[in-house]
Formats: sequence, C-alpha cells, structure tokens
Amino acid sequence: MALVTGAGSGIGRAIAGRFVADGAEVLSVDLVLPVDAPGTPHQADLSSREGNRAAVQAALDAFGRLDIVVANAGFQHVSPIADFDEDRWDGLLSILLTSPFLLAKYGWPALTAAPGGGRFIAIASAHALAASPYKAGYVSAKHGVLGLVKTLALEGAAVGITATAVCPGYVRTPLVERQIADQARVHGLSEERVLEEVILAPHAVKRLIEPAEVAEVVAFLAGPGGRSFTGVPVTMDQGWTAR
Repeated sequence: MALVTGAGSGIGRAIAGRFVADGAEVLSVDLVLPVDAPGTPHQADLSSREGNRAAVQAALDAFGRLDIVVANAGFQHVSPIADFDEDRWDGLLSILLTSPFLLAKYGWPALTAAPGGGRFIAIASAHALAASPYKAGYVSAKHGVLGLVKTLALEGAAVGITATAVCPGYVRTPLVERQIADQARVHGLSEERVLEEVILAPHAVKRLIEPAEVAEVVAFLAGPGGRSFTGVPVTMDQGWTAR
C-alpha cells in the first residue's frame, strides 16, 4: 500500500504506474490530477500541513494501512540570487522539504506497523549532492531532503523503517522541459543551445533519464532487494557527481 506525491505527471506518475503494474494499491496525490492517473486519485495542496495530513489519512482510509511513502512532488525556479523571489523560495522549501517531513511525521505510526517494514523514499536529485547556479531554493531544499532521509533512517532502524533518497540527474519531465526558457534567459543562450550546453552539461552521458528508469529504481528500493538501503542517496546521475 503506497502513497506517491506529484503523481499527476513525470516521475511521480511513472512510479505510481509501476507500483500499480506490480499489483500494489496506490494513492496518487497531486494538486491537479489527470482523469487517467494511475491508482486512487487524491487532490491535495502539499504546501499546507492539512494537505499532507489529509493525504496520509486518505491512504489509511482507502487501504487500511500504509507501507510505502514516496515523496516526489516538486517544482523549479531559476533566478540569480539577487533577483530570487522570496515567495518562490518559501514555496520551494514548503513542497520539496517540509512536505516530505510532514509525510514522514504523519505516516510514521503506519510505516512502523507495516508488515515487513515501512519504506520512506524521497525523490531528491543530483542537486542533493551538487549545486548549480540560479537554483538557490531547489538546491538548498534537496540538500535538506538528504539530511532528512539520513535522520529518518537512524530513527527508523529500531522500528523497521528504511529511508532513502533517489538522486537522478536530469529526467525527461515537464519540470525539466519548463526550465529551458528560464535557463536560456539567465544564461543568455538560445533555447536550442540550452539542452546541450546547460541541461546536459553536468552529465558524462549526454542523454536525459526517462521517468520509467527512476520508477524502476524506486520499485527495487520498495521491494525485498531494497531492505539494506537506508540513510543513503541512491545516485543515478549519468556520471554527474563523478567529476
């Protein structure tokens, strides 16, 4: 029984779809969900305490238990620090860092009771391990998520809960696609040059990761093979952090 946030598109949709295909019951959570979203849909504003609490309760109401939480919801904002909008900073930390904390807090009793042990999986980023210019909010939040996961792993060890942070490089998602115009603006490049010279520049392997590849890693971590992974970043970054 799993709860997946940001399940309306991109990585979250791929993860929810993979869980459903593997036979799991899934609560797919997002602010807006398409009619064909996999699993049981649940609309929630994850920038609020009430939204996160209600999402956990909806999973318990629907399935009677909660074994897996995948904190994936997020967005991006690209801007030099001097111009970085303060409300966007607050929003990024709210969705990318506070929401995973609240999901863990509200879901902890259920994860503790999960048969075979609960799994908390945060979709972090290579930006949990490295920085890029013009992404102060995103990079700060993702570094924080990795710290949260390490803390949850230590607290969860005695009660059978594992916590991991999946750290992909750039994935072919609407979030990445929406960055192209912003990156072109701040770097002074044409949009045609941004993908190769900015987006893929950190990758040793020059291709975008597909959402299904991230979902495959999450499915592994949620399954029997993932029992020994806890408190760590699981890096799939096309060689980004090898430099």
